Amino acid sequence: MYLNPRMVGCGERTLVLSHGYGASQAIWDRVLPHLALTNKVLLFDWDFSGGGGADEEEQYTFERFADELVAVMEEMGARDAVYVGHSMAGMIGCIASIKRPDLFAHLVLVGASPRYINSEDYEGGFDEPDIDAMLATISTDFLSWAKGFVPLIAGDGGGDAEALVGRSFFAMDPRAASALARMIFLGDNRAVLARVAAPCTLVHATGDVAAPPCVGAYMRGRIGRAALVTVDSVGHFPQLVAPDEMVRILDAVLANGGGGVVVEESSGLAAVAEVEVKGDIDVAT
Repeated sequence: MYLNPRMVGCGERTLVLSHGYGASQAIWDRVLPHLALTNKVLLFDWDFSGGGGADEEEQYTFERFADELVAVMEEMGARDAVYVGHSMAGMIGCIASIKRPDLFAHLVLVGASPRYINSEDYEGGFDEPDIDAMLATISTDFLSWAKGFVPLIAGDGGGDAEALVGRSFFAMDPRAASALARMIFLGDNRAVLARVAAPCTLVHATGDVAAPPCVGAYMRGRIGRAALVTVDSVGHFPQLVAPDEMVRILDAVLANGGGGVVVEESSGLAAVAEVEVKGDIDVAT
C-alpha cells in the first residue's frame, strides 16, 4: 500500500507527485516549495520505500500500483488533478487514468518508459542479456548493484542529489527491490499508451541512461494528446538536477488549468497548447 500521504499548499488546482523505484517523496523537495505556493500538492510513498514491501513477487504488478494510486487520490480528495509521475510511476499513472479518468486532468510523465528492453522495432535502452544480468545481480547482491547504479541515475545534480537518491535506494528491502525490478524491467506496457485519453506532457533528460529521449518520442507517437519536452541534463532525476526547468514546465501546464499540452518553443521555454495526434495509432509490440 501507499505510505505517509500528505497534502500541502493551497490553491484551486491539485497536483499529485509520485516517485519511482528506489526513491521517496523527498525527490520532489527542490520543486515543492514553489508548487505549494499556489497549488494543493499531494505526496506519498509507495510501500517499498524505507524497507517495506511485498513478501511474494506476484504482489508487485502495475495494476496493483494503479489501484493504490486511485485509492490514495480518493482518500485525499484529489480529483481532476495534474499528476506528475516519475519513472515507473509514469506508467502507473497512465493505467490509473484509464481506470478513473475523472481523477486526472493532465499527466506529466517524467523519465517514464513503457518497455526497457530493445527489440527489432523498438528502442528501450537495454539489450535483453543486459537486463537479465542486472536482475541476477540485484537478486544476489542488491547493495553492491545499487552502489554502482545510483551515481549513474543521480546525474549532475551534485553530491547532495546522489546522497538523497542513495538514502532511499539503500533503505529498500533487497527482496522487495528484486521483485519490483523484475516487474519494471521485464514489463511491457506499450499497448497501454493508445488507451490514454488524458493530455500528457513527457519530460525526458537528454542524458538519461534509464529512459532516453527516444523512449519519449515513441510514447509521444502513440498517446493521443502528448508532447515531448527534453531537459538538457544528465541522469534520471530532472526534478533534482534541473529543478528550475521542471518548475517552468509544470507552471506551463498549470497556466492552462491542466488541460493543455506543453510544447517546446524555439526560445527553450515551455508554453501550453492543445495538440492532438489524429488518425490510426499503430502500437508496435
